[in-house]
Amino acid sequence: MSVIAELEEKAMSLTKMERGALASRLIASLGTPFEDDDDEDEVELALRRSKEMDANPDMVMSEEQFWAGLEEFRRR
Repeated sequence: MSVIAELEEKAMSLTKMERGALASRLIASLGTPFEDDDDEDEVELALRRSKEMDANPDMVMSEEQFWAGLEEFRRR
């Protein structure tokens, strides 16, 4: 059994209050989204792409096109 599976099994035996406290501590340990420089690069990339899509709406894929493309990819 993996360490994560063991921890999950033990965590599920805790009360709801204990699991909530544990979950809160684990989430807090992840830090903020902007602590890591890589995250800032991703935000900058997202903002740049958003501006590109605003400038050229023809390059934007509709939701239907996205799902159809994903389904086609899955069939390969």
